[in-house]
Amino acid sequence: MMLENEKQITIVDEQGNEHLMQVLFTYDNEERKTSYVFFYSEENPDEVFAMRYKDNGELEEIEDPDEYAEVEEVFNAYEDDPKIQEIKAK
Repeated sequence: MMLENEKQITIVDEQGNEHLMQVLFTYDNEERKTSYVFFYSEENPDEVFAMRYKDNGELEEIEDPDEYAEVEEVFNAYEDDPKIQEIKAK
């Protein structure tokens, strides 16, 4: 993963292909002492991905079901926020 700017990251897939992704938002969990990034591709903006930042700044997949459920809950709260819906409507 490489940070292109504050709004884009480059993800390298298992085959070594690079994909420029748009950062939707980031989230810090103080209890877990972990940061997360939510991102999507411009080709498919309805499919949002979330990954965890490792200590060295690289991204890793979220494998723990409880942690994933929490991240999903954060995303759903984000999606349900009236201010976010207003921005999307513009």
